[in-house]
Amino acid sequence: MFDALTLDEALALALHTPEKVWFEMHREKDACDVLVQMDDGTVYTATFITIAYLQRQMELNYEVTRQLADTPSVRYAAIDTPHILIEKLDKSLIEDTIDNLIALDVFECYFTRVTQTPDEEIRNPNENKRATQEVAAVVISEVLVVSGD
Repeated sequence: MFDALTLDEALALALHTPEKVWFEMHREKDACDVLVQMDDGTVYTATFITIAYLQRQMELNYEVTRQLADTPSVRYAAIDTPHILIEKLDKSLIEDTIDNLIALDVFECYFTRVTQTPDEEIRNPNENKRATQEVAAVVISEVLVVSGD
């Protein structure tokens, strides 16, 4: 017979806590790539953006469409990878947002996992790891200059 878990016990088993957070600010200072390593070693990534980032993307798309003969000039932003809109790119604000996403149990909806679990199916038959796992390892060890200690 199984014992029923309380909601708090179930959440404690399901939630992981961030162990390390790395930040890499984009050159324009309106977006920041964030890597989060959880207490179980799993690494996730997402990009935090500001309204200024969206405005810049819209202006860039406008300039591109203005130069193409068969396209109407339109300001738009099409976002395809996990982006989290935030008021300003501040380390504590980003960390608080991560904590909120975890507490609301939606963290994995907005962050992409870049490490593979041992029981996960192989996505690429030539390698036994996620394609981005190697990239994340290189970024963590060689590229990032600012770390969240």
